[in-house]
Amino acid sequence: MARTLARGTRVTGAERTRLAAELAPRYAAGESIRDLAAETGRSYGFIYNVLKEAGVPLRGRGGNTRRRKA
Repeated sequence: MARTLARGTRVTGAERTRLAAELAPRYAAGESIRDLAAETGRSYGFIYNVLKEAGVPLRGRGGNTRRRKA
């Protein structure tokens, strides 16, 4: 489980790698970036960048997936 990080602190190097290793499998299992951000106390953009830097394939945006009937 990811720990809450102090807001505004820099997360670099080994700590950032460790965080990515914790978050990547959870994101791959279906948790949202917003959920991960809320739990760690970091922003959506921070979590997005950590996952992207770790090479995690990011899901597309949600939204209306219904198609018009032909």
